[in-house]
Amino acid sequence: MSDPYLDKVYTARTDDETRELYDAWAKTYDAAVEGEGYATPRRCAEALHALMPDPTAPILDFGCGTGLSGLALRLAGFTTIDGVDLSSGMLDLARERQTYRRLSQIGSDDPLPGGYAAIAAIGVIGAGAAPLHALERIFDALEPGAICVFSFNDHTLEDPDFEALVDRRVADGSLTQLFREHGPHLPGKNIESTVYVVEKK
Repeated sequence: MSDPYLDKVYTARTDDETRELYDAWAKTYDAAVEGEGYATPRRCAEALHALMPDPTAPILDFGCGTGLSGLALRLAGFTTIDGVDLSSGMLDLARERQTYRRLSQIGSDDPLPGGYAAIAAIGVIGAGAAPLHALERIFDALEPGAICVFSFNDHTLEDPDFEALVDRRVADGSLTQLFREHGPHLPGKNIESTVYVVEKK
């Protein structure tokens, strides 16, 4: 039987509604997405690892959820990972993994902490999750030379504004695109995603 939250997660909603949905979904989230072959965390982590010379440098996992993204980063070889998320219910489960150095709840307009060699936003930006302005906040928070890995799933790619933001930042010279690849996201749902790695100039 399909997970009821997975079926409705791509519907647009307010930040408060998103927080409530993910709090309620927390306990079944991992089983739901892993049951559909959730591939984006591994793809993002491997792409970042191939382009980031120091795996001990600190990474911020934005929208870390239950920690599946942090686990993928750890398995790829990264050792210093902090996580932030909107949902306290998701963070409670992320703590149980003991993957992260630090975990904290963040509001939709709170400033992002600095000092990171990379920021990861894995499966978190787009339809039903973090809105486009969250990606703008991430780009603005990157320090010169820092890297960002993020993904857009097929539902998100239906809105041209998301890719347009990336293309605009690359065109204006504020970011350099290091990697871009479309591939599996949730194979069980026939959903794919594009993984990007960009560097702040």
